[in-house]
Amino acid sequence: MTEREKMLAGEFYHTSDPELIKMRDAARVLTERFNQISILQKEERIELLKQLFGTTGDDIYIEPTFNCDYGCNIHVGNNFYANYNCVILDVAEVRIGKNCFLGPSVGIYTATHPIKARERYNGMGLGKPIIIGDNCWVGGQAVINPGVNLGDNVVVASGAVVTKSFGDNVVIGGNPAKVLKEIKD
Repeated sequence: MTEREKMLAGEFYHTSDPELIKMRDAARVLTERFNQISILQKEERIELLKQLFGTTGDDIYIEPTFNCDYGCNIHVGNNFYANYNCVILDVAEVRIGKNCFLGPSVGIYTATHPIKARERYNGMGLGKPIIIGDNCWVGGQAVINPGVNLGDNVVVASGAVVTKSFGDNVVIGGNPAKVLKEIKD
């Protein structure tokens, strides 16, 4: 397996692999351009996001600044919005459903690191995918950690640290996040 294949399979991989470095550099060039383009140039900004992301829906809008590792591992549905200072570390896939909104300074982190110091300082990386269902709202400064799956219609309170998965129709918050209430239609 290539280092990229290992990374996407959730296995230990070498972060200094030349292919991965080239991919990260390309993503950083696109995000740098995206973050410098005037918000009045909406079509060009959207086109850059569509080049950067693996897949997108028709209606996508992200406020500057936005940063990610690779971009191509990010998949967002229709009607996606991310507020200022969003960071998505996408060493594994990030799948976000339709009608999802991220508050300011939200962090979505698939990247994790080995527990053993020797593996860390030898440049080993590890990632676990994140899935966020349809119709979700993630409040400002919330963090979604590696391997988390959120169901449909989930609201994540501002400042929450989500370390485990949750099903549909709940409001979660706290550190670590827990169910604060169920959402009844």
